[in-house]
Amino acid sequence: MAHTFLLEIGLEEVPAHLVTGAAEQLVKRTQAFLEQHRLDVAEIKSYSTPRRLAVQLIDVAENSASIDEEYRGPSLKIAKDDTGNWSKAAQGFARGKGATPDDFVEKDGYVFVSKHISGVPAIDILANIGSEVVEQMKFSTYMKWANFDFLYVRPIRWLVALFDSDIVDFSVLDVRSGRTTRGHRFLSSDNIDILNAQSYEETLALAHVVADAHQRKQKIRQQLDDIAAQHQWVLHVDEDLLEEVNNIVEWPTTFSGSFDEKYLAVPDEVLITSMREHQRFFFVTDQDQHLLPYFVSVRNGDANHLQNVIAGNEKVLIARLEDAVFFYQEDQQKTIADYMEKVKKLVFHEKIGSVYEHMQRVKQLAAQLAESFDFTTQQQQDLLRSADIYKFDLMTGMVGEFDELQGIMGEHYAKRFGESDAVAAAIKEHYLPVSADGDLPVSDVGAVLALADKLDGIISFFAAGLIPSGSNDPYGLRRAATGIVRILKDKKWHIALADVLATFIPKNSATEGADLQTILNFILDRVRKIESDKGIRSDIIAAGTQMKSISDIVYIDERVHVLAQHAQDDANFREVMETLTRVQKLAHGYVAQGEVQVELLENDAEQALYRLTHELNLDVLVNEGAEVVYTTLANLTQAIQDYFDNTMVMVDDERIKNNRLTQLSQINRLIMQLGDLNQIVTK
Repeated sequence: MAHTFLLEIGLEEVPAHLVTGAAEQLVKRTQAFLEQHRLDVAEIKSYSTPRRLAVQLIDVAENSASIDEEYRGPSLKIAKDDTGNWSKAAQGFARGKGATPDDFVEKDGYVFVSKHISGVPAIDILANIGSEVVEQMKFSTYMKWANFDFLYVRPIRWLVALFDSDIVDFSVLDVRSGRTTRGHRFLSSDNIDILNAQSYEETLALAHVVADAHQRKQKIRQQLDDIAAQHQWVLHVDEDLLEEVNNIVEWPTTFSGSFDEKYLAVPDEVLITSMREHQRFFFVTDQDQHLLPYFVSVRNGDANHLQNVIAGNEKVLIARLEDAVFFYQEDQQKTIADYMEKVKKLVFHEKIGSVYEHMQRVKQLAAQLAESFDFTTQQQQDLLRSADIYKFDLMTGMVGEFDELQGIMGEHYAKRFGESDAVAAAIKEHYLPVSADGDLPVSDVGAVLALADKLDGIISFFAAGLIPSGSNDPYGLRRAATGIVRILKDKKWHIALADVLATFIPKNSATEGADLQTILNFILDRVRKIESDKGIRSDIIAAGTQMKSISDIVYIDERVHVLAQHAQDDANFREVMETLTRVQKLAHGYVAQGEVQVELLENDAEQALYRLTHELNLDVLVNEGAEVVYTTLANLTQAIQDYFDNTMVMVDDERIKNNRLTQLSQINRLIMQLGDLNQIVTK
């Protein structure tokens, strides 16, 4: 007989940004719990609202799977003494497995014990889900309540645990499991009994709760589309905002409101930010993408008294827009120079200095980068002007009220104050990307300003000893390093980052204490994270990101991809790697003395390998890319194998041995351009 199990954790309202992750974690922990106890289920359904996290197990087996396990004990030499009796070691092994020496089976020189583990009733296993799943959940935000030391995302108010119609009994703190849940906070009675695990969704639906997050989101999306179609609006649905709204409602009802057209005189970004960030409203445009004085939102309730809800939301939004109009007009009464005077007093960090001092260092580093990237005279002028003023908007009233608009208002105000489009764009773009997969700077000037700003931020915080540890990163330095990697890759800017930073770091008191190698490794960690998220093997990432004197992030990333591609598609990859790593191992630590002496090459294989390699130009090959380096080395594989088949490297004659090590070292210099190939697992 197939069974259904329901677990629901009832909570105080969970912050919207934590709901989805918590629901996914509950599923993963439940899966692990079932695997550990060998309990088979056909499906795990996930449910979540602001007030509950739940899983429903479909087609639960009656019992866990029975298994027969065989345990190997000590060898016969140890298991028996000189007289053939069982030793203390053998007897201890037997006791540990709940057996006696009479149960031993002797084979392959060892004693073995076989043990049959019978299945356990599912309901007995599921009684442990409270201690092994519910209590083990981890969150980024915790609360304590009452007199308990227990920490959880929000206080637990009720627990439902049903095996079909039977209650699975357990407790978490003072909350005992049962069949009683709670419906919508305002549209239903407090306590509702669930008759059986199969009726969970239907029971909550009658209590005005859409428990399935995907179904609830689809319902919201459909309602949004209906309103847009009704008014012939183009509705702009931000997926992050939709996810947030979905996680703050249990019974969604969508509505539209309006505001006075006079507010459209304020920049669109200000209006959109006011609606999206502060009110969780979706904005609408006409068919030509012109912003319209309307908004669409979602309430947690039904359609009763909806006009009152609309009026209340309009009133709150108008108050926000009035503030925006005031700040917008006031901000334009000053000049960029006025704002920059205030920036000089703005603290970047108490251990580092002011924002203005940070800007001065960024200007210096940006000029150095621009020279490396062969910027035109105009680009350099635009870059230096941008670096002089790019933080001015931090002191405007608009950014003070709506900090999400930093950079955006900087661009807008810069144009109004007469700056060029290139300078204005760079002011906006220097913040990009704002997330791991966010938009990147489009202009070269903006990209270099972003690089310099992020690099100085990392360097100065590292110099002050404010280095991220564990998951703690209060200053967003990992995000900055990810931005650096993504910008360099996007622009395909090849630059020896070590050389740039080695020149820059000693020039400023705020950066001179930073350790160059630590900073480079920190940035390379972001390369590793990015490639790991793409599913590239960890050994290949480790091999490709070993610097070996190379600090060109773009080339390092490229060679990771080249190695990964060949590992997947090239039938000879294993042979190539084993051949090249043999060279690396022999050449490791050897410092070549001069050039290869041709007259000391004793056999045809040595001479053939020499002819194939002595004219290879390492710099030219690297400039042509990691794929060319790999192909060149792969083409040498047979010649290297012939060399080792016919040549003993470590001979007694020092001149011959050193000459051969010199030859291998020169080849290894090229191999090192692919990374530390010894890291790659070929078996």
